[in-house]
Amino acid sequence: MDLHLQDKVILVTGGFKGIGHGISLQLAREGAHVVILNRKDGKEDEVRAELEKIGATVDFHYIDLNNTDEIKPIIEATYKKYGHIDGVVNNAGVNDNKALETTSWQDFEKSIHGNLTHYYEMVHQAVPYLKESKGAIVNITSKTAFTGQGKTSAYAAAKGAIAGLTREWAAALVHDDVRVNAIVVAEAWTPLYADWIKTFGDEAAQQARLKIITDKIPLEHRMTTPEELGNEAAFLLSDRSSHTTGQWVFVDGGYVHLDRALAE
Repeated sequence: MDLHLQDKVILVTGGFKGIGHGISLQLAREGAHVVILNRKDGKEDEVRAELEKIGATVDFHYIDLNNTDEIKPIIEATYKKYGHIDGVVNNAGVNDNKALETTSWQDFEKSIHGNLTHYYEMVHQAVPYLKESKGAIVNITSKTAFTGQGKTSAYAAAKGAIAGLTREWAAALVHDDVRVNAIVVAEAWTPLYADWIKTFGDEAAQQARLKIITDKIPLEHRMTTPEELGNEAAFLLSDRSSHTTGQWVFVDGGYVHLDRALAE
């Protein structure tokens, strides 16, 4: 299916690895101009070559998104270069395990800033151009906002706020024909997830831990892939989803909503 994303200008935060990488690749395959905001982390040359091999036009802006004031110049430069901005994908973030019992309010606020504030600023700065293009926004949030996880209060709070902002922005922009949706991620196989699994010991211990998790995922007993999340994001950014806004889309193999007995 042609998603009509050819030459659309889409900004993606955290596009070098994991979910953001999957999204960037799929947008590139659809012919979009992909503008990635990411720390310089050693993956940039590899990612650029991968995207250019597809034939994509790509721009990289190296930024620590905690430095939120640096976002506005990137938005302005993108609009000046292309004359339009058609989409924003807010993806960057990290589950930093800031637990209730051990996290000060200062560290709580620092984590909230790192996982939430740049979502707001990206849209705040891009919204005039999104109104102009009748564009779309996709926010990446997490099951922790809906299920809880334990020992990650700040991350869960940020992801819950992202879910709330998705509905709020959809309402605020509905008369401007700007659509806003969120993808809710549960168990997705990303480099960060792989690193977490490695903390459980040797290869046998890692596989045992992974099996405990995947056995609870009803559909095919496997992790969601970044490619599957990229497919969903591309669809939500496209006019093929032209009457979809304010939605929380769970791409999780039924992990959150289906009876866990189905996984037995």
